Amino acid sequence: MESSLAMNTLIFLGVAIIMVPLARKFGLSSVIGYIAGGIIIGPYVLKLTGKDVNGIMHASEFGVIMLLFLVGLELEPRKFWEMRKKIVGLGLTQMLLTISLLFLIFIWAGWRIDKAIAIAMCFALSSTAIVLQTLQEKNNLKSLAGEASFSTLLFQDIAVIPILAILPIIANYKASHNDSEIQVLIQTLPEWLQAGTVILGVVLLILLGRYVFVPFLRYVSKSGMTELLTASSLFLVIGVSELMVAIGLSPALGAFLAGVMLANSEFRHELEAQIDPFKGLLLAVFFVSVGSTMNFNVIQQDPIFIFTTVLAVLMVKFTVLYAIGKFFKIDTSQSLFYAFALSQVGEFAFVLINYASNLYLLSPELNAQMMAVTAITMCITPFLLIINDKLITPKFIKEIPDEQSDFNILDNDVSQKKIIIVGFGHFGSTVGRLLKANKISATVLDRDSDRVKLLRSYGFKVYYGDATRIPILRAAGIEDAEILVLSLDDSGDNKFIADLVREHYPKVKIFVRAKNRIDAYEYLNNGINNIYRETLGTAVDMAVDLLHETGMRKYAARRLGQRFMAIDKDSIRKLAKTKDNDDEILLFTTKEILQREEELLAYDNLNFDNKNWEGSSSDQDEETAD
Repeated sequence: MESSLAMNTLIFLGVAIIMVPLARKFGLSSVIGYIAGGIIIGPYVLKLTGKDVNGIMHASEFGVIMLLFLVGLELEPRKFWEMRKKIVGLGLTQMLLTISLLFLIFIWAGWRIDKAIAIAMCFALSSTAIVLQTLQEKNNLKSLAGEASFSTLLFQDIAVIPILAILPIIANYKASHNDSEIQVLIQTLPEWLQAGTVILGVVLLILLGRYVFVPFLRYVSKSGMTELLTASSLFLVIGVSELMVAIGLSPALGAFLAGVMLANSEFRHELEAQIDPFKGLLLAVFFVSVGSTMNFNVIQQDPIFIFTTVLAVLMVKFTVLYAIGKFFKIDTSQSLFYAFALSQVGEFAFVLINYASNLYLLSPELNAQMMAVTAITMCITPFLLIINDKLITPKFIKEIPDEQSDFNILDNDVSQKKIIIVGFGHFGSTVGRLLKANKISATVLDRDSDRVKLLRSYGFKVYYGDATRIPILRAAGIEDAEILVLSLDDSGDNKFIADLVREHYPKVKIFVRAKNRIDAYEYLNNGINNIYRETLGTAVDMAVDLLHETGMRKYAARRLGQRFMAIDKDSIRKLAKTKDNDDEILLFTTKEILQREEELLAYDNLNFDNKNWEGSSSDQDEETAD
C-alpha cells in the first residue's frame, strides 16, 4: 500500500514536470498542463495511477489550505474588516441566486426537491484552487475582478458550514458517529447552536494568534535553525486545519483566518517563504489528481445528460456572476473575467456530493455523474479564461491613457516606490526612522527576533527573516521593489545579498552600508555606486538620497536631513541623562522620541512650504547655527 502510494506520487510529479512546461510553451495556464497530465496517466488512458488516486487527491487538498493561509498572510485584519461588506454582498448574492436558478432548472428537469436543492448547493461553490492560482499567475489578485473573486470564494468557504448542517435536514437523516468521516462536532450540537461555531472558531483563532502562535514562533526562531521554522510553519497550518475540522469549520477557512491573524506579526514573510514551496507542490498534485479522476466510462454511458448539465451549470453561474459584477459597478472586462473565472464547480463539491450520497440523497449512479460534471467544469475553466483573454477582453480594453495626465504622479506622491530595508540596527534604524517621519513606508527585514519584537512595539513594520535567502526576499516583495537598502552589521552578508539581488533582480537599485574603505572599493568594483560608510552622518545622507530618489526636491530633502540630525543629537543627549541604562534604551529611542521627531519634522515642513524660495539661504544659516 505504501509503495503503491509512493509510486503514484512519483508518477504524478513526473507528469507535472513534463506537461506544465509544455503547456506554458504554448501560452496556456499551468493548471491546464496539470489536468491534462492527470488525464493522460489516469485509469482511462495510460492506467498508471493504480487504486490510490483518491488518497493522493485527499492529501493534496492541503495545497488549497496552504494557498488560503498564504492569502491570509497578505491580508491584514484591518483590510479584512474593510472587505466585510464586499464579502457578504458579493458572496451571499452569488450563492442565493445560483442555488435558486439551478434548483428551478433541476425541478423543471423532473428531479425530486431534496435532490435538486442538494445538488444546487454543491454546484453553487467555485474552485478556490483554480481561481486563486489563475489570479496569481496573471498578477490579478489586487484588481477589481481579483478582489471580487477572492471575496466571493471566501464567502463560499464560510457557506460550506451551513450546507453541511442543511444536508442532513433535507434528507431527514439522523447521523450517527460511524456513518461518515465528515461527522464533526458541529453536527452533535443543537441546530440553534450550530451557527455559533463560526463565531467560536474566529474567537479561538484570534486568541491563538495573539497568545500562542507568535510567542511559539519567537521561541523557535531563537534556535537559529531554518528547518525548525519550516517544521513550525507546517505544524501551524496543519494543526489549525485539523482544529477547524474538529469544531465544524472549513479547514481552508480556518487556515485563511489564521493567516490573517499572523499578517501583522514579524514572522509574516518567514512563514510565506517556508510554506510556499509545499503549497506549490501540493497544488500541482491536486490538479493532476483532478484530471486523473475523470471517469470516462460514466461520461460515455450518458454523454448528453452529462454535458447538458455542464452547460447549464456554466451558463447559470456565468450569468449570475456577470450580473453581480455589473450591479456592483465593476467594468465590463473585469466582470467578464470574474464570471469566467468562477463559473466552474469547486473542489468542495467532491466532499459534499459524497456526503449527500451517504445521506441517501443521491444514488451511486447520480453520484458518479455529478462527480464527472464537477471535474469537467474544472477542466473547462482554464480554456474559457483563454478565450476571454484572447478574443473577448481585447474588445473592451480602452486606449492607452495619456502619459502626461495619468502617469506623471511621482512628484506629487513620494511613496510610490517600494523600498526594502535589510537590517534595522544602529545604521538601518536611522534610515528607517527618517523615512517613517516623512510618511514613506518601507518593508524591513531583520533576523534578530528580540529586536524585531521591540521595534514593532515602537510602531515599525519590521519582519523576521533571513534576507540571504531568495524565498525570503521574494516574500518581502523584491520582485516589485525598486530600492533595496542593505544595512546589516555583517559586511559579508551585505555583499552576498548585493550579489544575489544583482544577479536575479538587476533592475533593483541598491543602497549599501560599508564598514570601511576596503568594502567601498569592492562595492564600486561590482557596479554598486550608492555606498554609505558608517557614522550617523552617512546614514542620514543615505536617507536624504532615498527621499530624493522617491521624488522629493534635493534641497528639501537635505534640509530635512540636517534638521533630523539636530533632533537626533538632542534626543541622544536626553537619553544619556537617564539613570536607566537598559540596552533597549541605549539601542533605540522611545516611542515619545519617535513621535517628537515626526512632529518637529512635520512642523519644519510646514514652515518651509510657507517660505518663498529666496529665503532658502537664511534657512541654511539657521541650520548651520544649530
